[in-house]
Amino acid sequence: MSKYWNKKINQAQPYVAGEQPKPGQKVIKLNTNENPYPPSPAVRKVLDEFDIADLRLYPNTGSDIVREAVAKVYGITADNVFVGNGSDEVLALCWQTFFEKEYNTGKSVLVPDISYSFYPVFSSFYDVRCESVPLREGFCLEPDDYCGRDCCGIAFANPNAPTARLITLNDIRKILDANPDVPVLVDEAYADFAEGYTSAASLIGEYKNLIVTMTLSKSYSLAGIRMGFAMGDEELITGLTMARDSFNSYPGDRVAQKVAEAALLDRDYWEKTRQAIIKTRRQTSDALRDLGFELTDSQANFVWAKPPKQIDAQTLYNSLKSKGILIRYFSKPVINEYLRITIGTDDEMEALINAIREEL
Repeated sequence: MSKYWNKKINQAQPYVAGEQPKPGQKVIKLNTNENPYPPSPAVRKVLDEFDIADLRLYPNTGSDIVREAVAKVYGITADNVFVGNGSDEVLALCWQTFFEKEYNTGKSVLVPDISYSFYPVFSSFYDVRCESVPLREGFCLEPDDYCGRDCCGIAFANPNAPTARLITLNDIRKILDANPDVPVLVDEAYADFAEGYTSAASLIGEYKNLIVTMTLSKSYSLAGIRMGFAMGDEELITGLTMARDSFNSYPGDRVAQKVAEAALLDRDYWEKTRQAIIKTRRQTSDALRDLGFELTDSQANFVWAKPPKQIDAQTLYNSLKSKGILIRYFSKPVINEYLRITIGTDDEMEALINAIREEL
């Protein structure tokens, strides 16, 4: 609390990110869903050839080379793409652009009760009424729970975080069809790790109320450059652009734009590392189940795991941390029985399994 802060900041409850190791600290970092593999070799070429004299100039406002690359990957037009400084900024701008202020309406944005913990933070900070919709048994998102509701919008992650569960395109269609007059935001930060799933961006031509957000932090190994994007009907993209230009008209720096373009267009490398993570996820899931863990069917680059009865989640989290292995523990009711474990390299996951086996 401070007399110099305004009321909003004095009342704010910010998002808490995963723990970052101290400089020089040697850890196996499986707590923030980063990609264990380096970015595309094309990124190295961009950095080697970048002319530092260009840094005296402002970047392209719209990150147009990134928009064009996204459009090529997803089979849409650049007019259907918005680029921001990480998907968190893109999500924040979505909240400001699409969901009505609580003092203007009694309607709420609907979000799953167990999902990305930034959603309620955005809602509180931008004065948007937020209603949590309970997940069903097994942490399943039921589309019917989002149909026939009077709301100002809907937002959910697919696959969901931290539960790692996926709903189908038909499920998304059902939600869109039932809510034609409000924006439906599908956060696909982890969708590239889902097997047999086609991005909801494939529905953009059919639905004017659909906005899909993505990040380059996960499947493209670019968490360090902060680059994310949204895809949707031109009307939605225009609204996001207006919000951006009222807040920060240069969100993507010159280096980040070139790096992002190179990574997006190297489809062979992206597929190679994506498949490696999926394979390791399967192996890790099998190994954890053999040790007595309960897991959801993960379609993300992490698993959501409940330890066997002989050790609780918090105790195991602390024990692994003492051994230099960082995973994620959430203290909230229901989810405090589970651990979120990022998929690392095969060697990192073997070290994790061995350490857990010692604890059990």
